[in-house]
Amino acid sequence: MRRLLACAMCAFALSALCAEKISFRADSLKGTAGSKSDTTRLEGNAFVKTETMEITADVIELSGDNFRYIVAEGAVTGKNTESQMDFTCGKMRYDRQTKIANLENSVHLVDIVNEVTADAQIIEYNQTAEIAVMQIYVTLHQKDNVCTSAYAVYRKGDKMLDMSGNPQIVQGDDTFRAQEITLNLDTQEITLDGRVRGTVTDSKKEPASAELTDEASDE
Repeated sequence: MRRLLACAMCAFALSALCAEKISFRADSLKGTAGSKSDTTRLEGNAFVKTETMEITADVIELSGDNFRYIVAEGAVTGKNTESQMDFTCGKMRYDRQTKIANLENSVHLVDIVNEVTADAQIIEYNQTAEIAVMQIYVTLHQKDNVCTSAYAVYRKGDKMLDMSGNPQIVQGDDTFRAQEITLNLDTQEITLDGRVRGTVTDSKKEPASAELTDEASDE
């Protein structure tokens, strides 16, 4: 097993899992090679590109059988070229076999196709299922909708958002709250469940507003 050391924008290409080609570069590289559990650490302007993912960060580590796992830390930016999802965060873990990315620390996610932006402290994105599970201080913007909650599941393919944990949707001057809220991002239909309340302002901008209560939700 030999020791690899490289400096000044090293660039390499590997044939790895499922014959997928991985390209990467950095200011410096440390690693081991020659076994099925290779480890490579890229430091300084680190960049990794797979067939569906492009990642830049201060530090990126490739490990596991055939470099199955990618861990990036420090000013992480990424692009999923298959799902057309861009993101930034403080730390990322990506499994090339399951195609699941775990993003942590001030995560900002952009769905380019559906014009959706989301912020949270933790986001798990399943590339195959096209589902993003968001936790802690979740905020999602889409069209006139500003959605906030402690927990949310965004189903990209279905264009659906399910929220819980003090969820709220603000649409212009209108506000909707409930224990659970579902928003159809295509039709803009909102479904409220449990302790429903909110305000809907008259389109004529009259001072009075209508308030949704628990009684209204039972009708």
